[in-house]
Amino acid sequence: MRRPSSFAHDVRVVENEWIPLHDGTRLAARIWLPADAEARPVPAILEYLPYRKRDFTRTRDEPMHHYFAGHGYASVRVDVRGSGDSEGLLEDEYVRAELTDACEVIEWLAAQSWCSGRVGMFGISWGGFNSLQVAAMAPPALQAIITLCASDDRYADDAHYMGGCLLNENQIWGNVLFTVAALPPDPEVVGDGWRETWRARLEHLRPFAAEWLRHPLRDEFWRHGSVCEDHAAIRCPVYAIGGWADGYSNAVPRLLAGLPGPRKGLIGPWAHAFPHNGVPGPAIGFLQEAVRWWDHWLRGEPTGIMDEPMLRVWMQDGATPQPLHAERPGRWIAEAAWPSARIEVRPFHLSAMSILDPEEGREAALEICSPQTTGLVGGDWCGFGSEGEAPVDQRPDDGRSLVWDSKPLAEPLEILGAPVAHLELAVDRPLAFVAVRLNDVAPDGTSERVTFGLRNLTHADDHADAAPLEPGRRLRVRVPLNDAAHSFAAGHSLRLAISTAYWPMAWPSPEPATLTVFAGASRLELPVRPPSEDDANLPAFGPPEAAPTQSEQVSLKPPRFVRTVERDLRTGEVVYRLFSDGGDLETAAVARIEGIALDLGHTVERRFTIDESDPLTARAELRERILLRRANWKVVVETATALSATTTGFVLTAEVRALEGDAPVFERRWEEAIPRVGV
Repeated sequence: MRRPSSFAHDVRVVENEWIPLHDGTRLAARIWLPADAEARPVPAILEYLPYRKRDFTRTRDEPMHHYFAGHGYASVRVDVRGSGDSEGLLEDEYVRAELTDACEVIEWLAAQSWCSGRVGMFGISWGGFNSLQVAAMAPPALQAIITLCASDDRYADDAHYMGGCLLNENQIWGNVLFTVAALPPDPEVVGDGWRETWRARLEHLRPFAAEWLRHPLRDEFWRHGSVCEDHAAIRCPVYAIGGWADGYSNAVPRLLAGLPGPRKGLIGPWAHAFPHNGVPGPAIGFLQEAVRWWDHWLRGEPTGIMDEPMLRVWMQDGATPQPLHAERPGRWIAEAAWPSARIEVRPFHLSAMSILDPEEGREAALEICSPQTTGLVGGDWCGFGSEGEAPVDQRPDDGRSLVWDSKPLAEPLEILGAPVAHLELAVDRPLAFVAVRLNDVAPDGTSERVTFGLRNLTHADDHADAAPLEPGRRLRVRVPLNDAAHSFAAGHSLRLAISTAYWPMAWPSPEPATLTVFAGASRLELPVRPPSEDDANLPAFGPPEAAPTQSEQVSLKPPRFVRTVERDLRTGEVVYRLFSDGGDLETAAVARIEGIALDLGHTVERRFTIDESDPLTARAELRERILLRRANWKVVVETATALSATTTGFVLTAEVRALEGDAPVFERRWEEAIPRVGV
């Protein structure tokens, strides 16, 4: 990472600024300003998150926001209502108040004496979501956005459901937000009333995952905030960025296809991270790219960024599966427009002889009832660049699935886009789902997962309805797989694998289901991309750059990170466990933030338990503990949630315990019974 020692503009940092809203609530902001901005007003750039600007994201924020300010922008980091140091209460993700608050913040920024009246907005994950959602509300001063690792479709492509199947990420993310929402503001910012604010947050707290479980179908709850419902509402320019190891890359091509205005897309090999910190590598100079974008749209300067191809992606070469790739082999490619007329849909038929065949063959009925532990080598739904999160060699799961292999390829085959499996099938139970994986099989037999998709068979195509299946009835099902860019080498084979379980990523159906796939009547469609000579002439991205941080984070003890699978050979029970003892939302050590003299500790434990043959033994258990401490102040929040199920319903339990010093100040426990609807 390059750290420029000087910038065109000296930078002044405002540690906290209160932004007043019309209802009297104040939001807390940290602002980086060019030193001469009062005399020479500049455009403003907003990042708007619930992740605590004062401490949790402090050392992440400073290198980016200082960088933008050094290039002549007022860069502003705001805590969402009810989070961090902001007033009010946090209700849920992307509620209407959050979005209308953002429009007020943008109006306030545009009116400041140091602002030119033009505002941009950017963010990753939550901040990427609300950048899109606020853009759809079209506040007059908002001129452009950059959205990273986010989605335009809250039901189809978020942490809750995939293809109508319940993700365990729903519980994981639910407990993270449950914990963060229980934290107090910093007394050094808000003063003596911090305890009253903390108490109000704790009294208002509820387990978010329970509410998300109550909406298993694509209803108004999920349509709110899903800008895919009306892409045309977004009139400002959009730069959409994602990573193949992230959970949100599907949104980038969908936005390029749906948005009516100026737009660009970029997908690298990265997990859920900014591209200048991207893992797997190669990381790129994202902040330079962002400044080019802002200069074009907020200043009207000719940077050439809109003269370049609309979509640029990292075409990944096949690689030996690893728990974490430091670098991902491949190359940058581009398409002038998306959808691209250059992409050819090529069918591969599922033959009766378990071959992926370009030619259609005779029909045959093939059956599978996968063990409930199928999926253990599938990795995390969304990668963060942590150890053990990537999918490893797929052969253990392939052996528990129906598989079709192509003949070894005579020449390389490259895909760009979303493969689609068109299946004719039947099941013997009223509730069932399928997991479909596309793998790259090397000559030595190693099986690398390229992409995958899940499909709840009880759902209609729009996921707005669910109906029990008629056992034995033949169905036609379309299963889109996640978008991918992958180069299959000559001598390698394509493999399609189909299973009836995918644990611990997806919650199991209530009964083991036997799936019959009708080979000959089923096929896989691949988006094949022909070579392009233009790829060799693409301008190179600059190396990663960032401003120096003003708040060094120093480890106080070595980090611990454990990811294991334990199998009881007597009972058949399998436990997938993750343990992290760290100081941020991922896996850093317990740490001290110099400058505000604050210690941060964050411990996470996740356990996913299931029996090989009984899906009703499925259980997800999540625990977290966060410590905030300085010489005269110490608070601890401990949370736990657990999910189990019967044939007819889910049972979610949750508890929170808050301490000041070593004295408990708040405790509560919930038990929620939630009906199973088509899951």
